[in-house]
Amino acid sequence: MSSSRRLLLPLRASLTRGRLSSCHQIRNGFGLRGFSTITSTDPALANLAEKCAVVIPECSSADDEDISKIRHEFELAKQRFINIPEALRSMPKMNPQGIYVNKNLRLDNIEVYGFDYDYTLAHYSSDLQSLIYDLAKQHMVNEFRYPESCMKFKYDPTFPIRGLYYDKQKGCLMKLDFFGSIEPDGCYFGRRKLSRKELEKMYGTRHMGRDQARVLVGLMDFFCFSEACLIADMVQYFVDAKLEFDASYIYNDVNRAIQHVHRSGLVHRGILADPTKYLLKNGQLLRFLRSLKDKGKKLFLMTNSPYHFVDGGMRYLMEESFGLRDSWRDLFDVVIAKANKPEFYTSEHPFRCYDEERDTLAFTKVDAFHPDKIYYHGCLKSFLQITKWRGPEVIYFGDHLFSDLRGPSKAGWRTAAIIHELEREIQIQNEDSYRFEQAKFNIIQELLGKFHASVSNNQRSEACQSLLDELNMARQKARETMKQMFNRSFGATFVTDTGQESAFSYHIHQYADVYTSKPENFMFYRPEAWLHVPYDIKIMPHHVKVASSLFKT
Repeated sequence: MSSSRRLLLPLRASLTRGRLSSCHQIRNGFGLRGFSTITSTDPALANLAEKCAVVIPECSSADDEDISKIRHEFELAKQRFINIPEALRSMPKMNPQGIYVNKNLRLDNIEVYGFDYDYTLAHYSSDLQSLIYDLAKQHMVNEFRYPESCMKFKYDPTFPIRGLYYDKQKGCLMKLDFFGSIEPDGCYFGRRKLSRKELEKMYGTRHMGRDQARVLVGLMDFFCFSEACLIADMVQYFVDAKLEFDASYIYNDVNRAIQHVHRSGLVHRGILADPTKYLLKNGQLLRFLRSLKDKGKKLFLMTNSPYHFVDGGMRYLMEESFGLRDSWRDLFDVVIAKANKPEFYTSEHPFRCYDEERDTLAFTKVDAFHPDKIYYHGCLKSFLQITKWRGPEVIYFGDHLFSDLRGPSKAGWRTAAIIHELEREIQIQNEDSYRFEQAKFNIIQELLGKFHASVSNNQRSEACQSLLDELNMARQKARETMKQMFNRSFGATFVTDTGQESAFSYHIHQYADVYTSKPENFMFYRPEAWLHVPYDIKIMPHHVKVASSLFKT
């Protein structure tokens, strides 16, 4: 199980890519890129306006003509909102089991498939987060002498998402966008959301500069859900008790407790004691691995978890399919446990052969890999020397963008990020109700842009201010509705409430050639398939693009 934590890298404007050009077109809305504003010059809309008989209040400023046009478009748009769901039903749906491409990948060039274990080959129920949370909480009370009342805390699955950042100096848990700016409605001090005024007072600006970024720690893997929730709960305890505390101590203690839970084997024993509660069986996984072997591909398993835990989990996951409990080992040419990623990719640690019966490590030098043996530790340099596998022909699957994928991507391997929550988020964005709110948000966003381009702050009459308030209220309502569909506290994992990519998405772009929800999704693609980056991509590849022609009927 990965335990790596990495500080936020500065997200500079110079990192913008070709597909992120023309920011005024790309960054205005929430996924509806290319959507055109509904204007009163459209004959069809003019006819609709006459039918609706919209009454437009007069503005008293010198710009009353421009403002009247915007008011007219807004009232007209509200009438059009009624018909938008009909147009949305004809739009294509994104595939929740699809493979989404950041860098072109030819599968016929891939000869070696490598896999992490936790949340890559093995997926867990939500009960695991509660188990980790409870064990870490208990350790903090028993060993770090936190108050006994903390034992009453319960894990809240509705609170955290993956890819959050914790400010070790100020004690805030926050969601950042692609450029390193704090999400306005996604910053919490304990379990209380900070208002925009509080956020401005605390940070001055929402953008996290280089110096501020040094005190941020990223919570990127799937096991950080329990960590983020426990950090917020501990901060809230000290706030409620009116006790002084150092925010960095809270993080250090929670992180130490989480690490203890993993390294001591408490979580491993808990999972293996009741696998039906924590492990999710998946018959497609065996089919996928066998299909790779049948095509002559080489397979290896490389995980930070100890072998006995991996063995117990794989037996449970595949025993019904195999019939022979030890047969899962036959699928892999090399099995490496306790690899100590990400240090594995940069260190020069030697491999050690592991004796599973005696639970000991051999002293003989490892200069070849045998499929009937288990190996511990090691490093990338020795791995490549022994296997003679070239980087471009290897693809590695993992869930942790830093521990699993950053090292391989820099070493020339191809990388596949396994992001389990991708399926749910795509299913939500495919729903007509979500796309309806997207359309409303984008229309209003463009009308607000027209408003601010037409009227300066010192020229606003009462009627103008009334229109501005209505637009802002309608936009906020659409934004909040979309957010609640994903997560009530932080919204979607991959995008912010304002439609920009999240910092988590930024790291996916950096370190993952492709991403998908499960490794076995590759079965839906031919082995010689060429996976290409979408030509018209303007945001994450799995996000829907809405043609403006759908709304010009």
